[in-house]
Amino acid sequence: MFARLAAVLLVSTTALAQAAEMKVCVEGAYPPMSMMNEKGEIVGMDIDIAKALCAEIGATCPLVKTDWEAMIPSLLEGKCDAIIASMSITPEREQVVAFTDKYLQSPSMFIARTGAGLTDTAEALAGKRVGVQRGTVSHDFMTGEFPKVELGLYGSEEEIYLDLKAGRVDAAFVDGGTGETAFLKTPEGAGFAFFGRPHTEKKYFGKGVGIALRPADGARREKLNAAIRTIRANGKYIEINNRYFSTDQYGD
Repeated sequence: MFARLAAVLLVSTTALAQAAEMKVCVEGAYPPMSMMNEKGEIVGMDIDIAKALCAEIGATCPLVKTDWEAMIPSLLEGKCDAIIASMSITPEREQVVAFTDKYLQSPSMFIARTGAGLTDTAEALAGKRVGVQRGTVSHDFMTGEFPKVELGLYGSEEEIYLDLKAGRVDAAFVDGGTGETAFLKTPEGAGFAFFGRPHTEKKYFGKGVGIALRPADGARREKLNAAIRTIRANGKYIEINNRYFSTDQYGD
């Protein structure tokens, strides 16, 4: 009898431990949202948001460094339980994963050398080479709206900036927030500037950035939605935001 009771308690304890853990897929190559520091640790706004939300829901959250294109497959295969990696909520992605409410919304912008004389129209950029991160909503936007542009496809925004500076692309199309903080405000970004208007077209950029979950994880989704509302209300969100940006990245 005691052996049976011990076994039941062991199973229950294990289940509780598993329930209190949420493995989080992160990228580590998207500064300042997710990047590697000098100690080899993954840091950034996405990481700080993940930690704040995990504290709210009472979960421990091991970080799983994952290449961007492997994010959704890793979630569906159970290698992680959530994606907190500045992933836009789009109809295509909603067919395979469930999203929380948004936790930020930053527009995408074009960057080129100052004085390049470029404008963000399909006609003006026809025949130009524009760098974009493959598999992103920015990639979808460029394919759909700028069909005569030659796209340079990259695994990360950091790679785009290297080729932009070297002149191997004429322009970059990147997240406006990260483009400003990770490139334009650094020594490497000297002589470059945004051009054109901010792009947030819902057809491509969806409803903002959310946390991706497996479709069956409805209870976890509700807990995270409540946690997002809490850190917005109690000031924790803006405290994190201000470590990286001068404007509120949550959007309207």
